[in-house]
Amino acid sequence: MLIDSHCHLDAHEFDADRDAVILAARAAGVSGIVIPSIATNNFAAVRDCCTRYPGCFPAYGLHPLYIERTDEADFSMLRDWLRKESIGACPPVALGEIGLDYFVPGFDAARQEHFFIEQLKIASDFDLPVLLHVRRSLDQVLKCLRRIGVRGGFAHAFNGSRQQADEFIRLGFRLGFGGAMTYPGSTRIRKLASTLPINAIVLETDAPDMAPCWLAGERNTPVELIRIARTFSELRGLSLVEVLAATSANVLEILHLPLP
Repeated sequence: MLIDSHCHLDAHEFDADRDAVILAARAAGVSGIVIPSIATNNFAAVRDCCTRYPGCFPAYGLHPLYIERTDEADFSMLRDWLRKESIGACPPVALGEIGLDYFVPGFDAARQEHFFIEQLKIASDFDLPVLLHVRRSLDQVLKCLRRIGVRGGFAHAFNGSRQQADEFIRLGFRLGFGGAMTYPGSTRIRKLASTLPINAIVLETDAPDMAPCWLAGERNTPVELIRIARTFSELRGLSLVEVLAATSANVLEILHLPLP
């Protein structure tokens, strides 16, 4: 069993061949995919993917890079959507993708933090884990998590220090590793992947983005997760079977999903 803990399967990059992408992933052993949203206008697309493809699980939230297009009314829309979908065919398993991004020039830190804090409150109210975007913002994200406690989640594309990793783990989070880990030059990420407790790690593609080294500059897809898992197994000195079992169990534990 292998679960992609972060994949934007609803993205327009898959519009021409989404069925084929899913079939290829299934054939490679990817049995589960967590699909986070980025804004209210793609909530329905995420739900439709999860309805159409068994083993896909939806998450809903407002991504920090899209909050310039959002307003306060979106908090009510998010609450209403979560309330409605919680009794639907594909109930949400998490709130996300949410967080902070201090990498893109011209970011509005105060606005990002406001939207992040308000969504942490929503996650707490609905008792949902969160899928975190933490680019260049790890310490500030941790500060917000200490202020508003939530039921853990995943720190997507983790690229911090061991001290920061330990703090996320202490707060109930698993750390996401994907394409960046496959590059030999990513020494800090590879060291973390090889030394952190195995029960603290989940695997991801972030498809169609964050392509692994063998696809640099090309579209990423969830089928690549099996080779990402092999890279991880080599770094850990574990068998692929052990890696698949451990990382998938970590996803299921956080999302409160039963083992198949």
